[in-house]
Amino acid sequence: MLTHYLVFLAETATIVLALLILAGGLIFIGRKGMRQPGARIQVTDLRAQLRRNGALVEQQRLDKASAKAAAKARKRHAKDEAAQVGDCTFVLDFKGDLRASAVASLREEVSAILAAARPGDRVLLRLESGGGMVNAYGLAAAQLLRLRAAQLHLTVLVDQVAASGGYLMAVTAHEIVASPFALVGSIGVVAQIPNFHRWLRERHIDFEQFTAGKYKRTVTLFGENTDAGRQKLREELEDIHAMFRHFVAEYRPSLDLEQVATGEAWLGIRAQELGLVDRLATSDTVIQEAADRGRVLAVRASSPSSWAQRLGLRAQQAWEGLLGAGDALRF
Repeated sequence: MLTHYLVFLAETATIVLALLILAGGLIFIGRKGMRQPGARIQVTDLRAQLRRNGALVEQQRLDKASAKAAAKARKRHAKDEAAQVGDCTFVLDFKGDLRASAVASLREEVSAILAAARPGDRVLLRLESGGGMVNAYGLAAAQLLRLRAAQLHLTVLVDQVAASGGYLMAVTAHEIVASPFALVGSIGVVAQIPNFHRWLRERHIDFEQFTAGKYKRTVTLFGENTDAGRQKLREELEDIHAMFRHFVAEYRPSLDLEQVATGEAWLGIRAQELGLVDRLATSDTVIQEAADRGRVLAVRASSPSSWAQRLGLRAQQAWEGLLGAGDALRF
């Protein structure tokens, strides 16, 4: 019986080790792909795209003669628009995950816009994020501040969610526009980590950790957490929350932080009443309004990646989601 148990234990350990090695390899490949240089900038004329789509619908609802006349009128109008050198609106997209990994593309897109923008140009950012790691979303917000520093009017468009780190990004804008039932706010900080100490202890498995510095590690996955360590982590959370509040207050000074900086999130209708957003509308409405004024160009950075790199990135995101990104502090 003991021999069978030892064989079973060895097989289980081998499988677990193999899975860890595989996950580690995939994560390494994913990170390698994220660091790959040579991002390409793709630009799409959204106004022209809207015009084409409208023309297709109009062609079907008119009789042949009317459709032909309308097509000629559109061509003349398109030539007149092309000859105009007016203000331009740039459109960016940011879909956030736990690590705010889209910041790699965002920094390339912002740099491209700054190299081409002229006084009077505007930027629209379609933002969707429920937040994530503090340092990652802090960097994403800093990228948007580059646009403000260049005197470009920035509007953030929230169709579904801009919470926690997502809202940290949103407040950098001159204007925040949300759909009526978008989820907005969640001005708070969280840290969560599973602890396997009792499980290891019951199986007579020791875990040893060596650090230099009193607070190098406050709470751990496998060690025995102490009240002092927990208290230190709470202090760090409060400190970051205070900085989060200060950042929000700097860019939206009219907010009642005592009322909204509670970690709660609100639907767009209520968020407007609280001053978290300025206007209720979908991103489609705002983009159409921009197209009626002038050129609208969607700017997107893309890096070539293999299926293995994409799979590695997915494995990394799944692993971090399972562990809550270790003991990382998160918005």
